[in-house]
Amino acid sequence: MTRSIWKSTAPKRNFPRLNEHINTEIAIIGGGITGITTAYLLAKSGKKVVLLEAGTISGGTTGDSTGNLYAMVDKRLHHIQSKWNEDTASKVAQSRGQAVNLVEELVNKYQIDCSFKRVPWYLFSETEKKDETIEKEIKAAAHYGLPVEEVQNLPIPVKVSKAIKVEGQAQFNPAAFVRGLAESIDSANCRIFENSEVHHIEKEEDLVLSTDSGKVTAKKVILATHTPKGIYGLQTALYPYREYAIAAKLNSGDFPDGIYWDTEADFHTSMRTYSKGEDNYVLVLGGHHKVGQEDDYSRFFRKLEQNARRHFDVASIDFEWSAQHYKPADGLPYIGESSDDNIFVATGFSTDGLTYGVLSAMILNDQLNDRENEWSDLYKASRFTPVKSAKNFIKENLNVAKQYIKDLPGKAEAGSFDEIAAGQGKVVEVENEKWAVFKDEKGQVHCQSAVCTHMDCIVDWNDAEKSWDCPCHGSRFKATGEVIEGPAFSPLDKRSMNPKK
Repeated sequence: MTRSIWKSTAPKRNFPRLNEHINTEIAIIGGGITGITTAYLLAKSGKKVVLLEAGTISGGTTGDSTGNLYAMVDKRLHHIQSKWNEDTASKVAQSRGQAVNLVEELVNKYQIDCSFKRVPWYLFSETEKKDETIEKEIKAAAHYGLPVEEVQNLPIPVKVSKAIKVEGQAQFNPAAFVRGLAESIDSANCRIFENSEVHHIEKEEDLVLSTDSGKVTAKKVILATHTPKGIYGLQTALYPYREYAIAAKLNSGDFPDGIYWDTEADFHTSMRTYSKGEDNYVLVLGGHHKVGQEDDYSRFFRKLEQNARRHFDVASIDFEWSAQHYKPADGLPYIGESSDDNIFVATGFSTDGLTYGVLSAMILNDQLNDRENEWSDLYKASRFTPVKSAKNFIKENLNVAKQYIKDLPGKAEAGSFDEIAAGQGKVVEVENEKWAVFKDEKGQVHCQSAVCTHMDCIVDWNDAEKSWDCPCHGSRFKATGEVIEGPAFSPLDKRSMNPKK
């Protein structure tokens, strides 16, 4: 199993499991940076809040992120400008900059030990093929008031054709920040529960959220779950991808602060440094694919290690992990009230989720306190942008349609349980039904339906993370069927093993 450097090094925090029925104004599902920051702001404003986290605080996508905060976006500001207009790109940069400032303000106010520091952000090309991208971003960043300058070399040992630097961006340990902020929330107005997975939201006079051991009744609900839980039309405009990361401990060399983005390399698209005590690490991130649509997931970690060793004096690879993100059809996140009355969402962050998560909290806090927010119209979840979304919408939904073909007879990966090695899983056809079969290290076989409980797509075995991943809308399940993340509420349906298999 994989584990991020952030989850491994952040101080532990413990919150109880929900074991009662609570009435509240606002219920938040999700204890990552979006949910915790929103809970903090709402509680500070006097709202009564209950936050439910399925696992542990910051134990999901937040704890598997890069730990970078910046005003730029992964698709580049000049791309936002060309798809939308200059005013939109300017607002994106300004709003994201304000979110980074809020993180710094909270770190200082509560003295959160999360290694927060301001660092420069770099974008570079290794060959002339991508120099034009750099030139476009220079113009865009300068136009929107960012402190950008062109540089000839980088303080890390990589080949450079053209590069720019933007000062004043930031880095931190996101898991430590979220856990520290959770401890600082006004407990008189907000109650936080861990290990309290919501299985259902029932719409009565109010909204009732059910867990295994309790219920929460709320006037309004915020789905701070990275993608909305349940079935929403919005999910046709959200496209799930995974990206990979390693933390390499170094023997020697300079350890320059900074966020380094490579415009060309498939397997080290982003790099940064991190120090913990006397240990210095280089984090190398890259690899990119649709969820549940790979044959060899482990190869991404191997490729990242090769790239790290080529550039740095690596002693060991101490951590490796991956993270999920959802690309929005028109390039901007969806933040605000959903198509369901009184249910609010914050999703479509792409790989810019830490900054967008904090920005979502700022917007939702204003909306739920009936205040104007200068960014809410830009990111509103109910927007309809067919022209800006059309190309991605058609491409990605055709891809989803193809995944349903896996349900045809004869598409199973194994003909019998004997073909499955210890520690591995395969889809097996049993009496014309697809089963997701996992054989643990002791040889015990665990059987469940291979049909995703979200929208009936057939799941795929992820050999690197020992999980069942849905290639349609990104739901992921443990090897034994329990939900890890994504829009699915329910685990994979259990099956009784057929001795003949």
